[in-house]
Amino acid sequence: MPTIYIGIGSNIGSREANCIKAVEILREKGIIIKKASSMYETEPWGLKDQPKFINMAIETETELSPEWLLVVTQEAEREMGRQSIAKWGPRVIDLDILFYGDMIVEMERLKIPHPLLCERDFVILPLSEISPDKVHPVSKKSISQIAAIKKPTSAFSTQKGMKMSLRARRAWQSR
Repeated sequence: MPTIYIGIGSNIGSREANCIKAVEILREKGIIIKKASSMYETEPWGLKDQPKFINMAIETETELSPEWLLVVTQEAEREMGRQSIAKWGPRVIDLDILFYGDMIVEMERLKIPHPLLCERDFVILPLSEISPDKVHPVSKKSISQIAAIKKPTSAFSTQKGMKMSLRARRAWQSR
């Protein structure tokens, strides 16, 4: 099975609980969760006038094709009450397929690797925590190399993130 990375973000309601619930829903839908990053509080990207986000990344495995994985992630978002109001706007949950093995997918509704991955600190930092040696199939650079040359553009609350991560990990391990 390919190793797949999914970015998770929330800035409405109980942001940490929303991220944990999204992971649980993905697990219930047959996605194997291998690793989870810490949670990080980040400034909004794109549309600035909105609450801060909680972001994290997970390493997963599944036998689903990229297209079916997209269907499953969007179904999970809908189950959690996500509504598309504004591009890059507030959301209960956001699930983005970042990498699907080393595949490069160019479809109207799905692009893998995620096209904005290298521009987003809130994606690079959690990814560098769980898979620093993962090589981007287009840039041919590892996540740690991308992180090293990237100039931070978002403010992070890593201490809060680490505390939340411990609580989240305990919850996932107890299942």
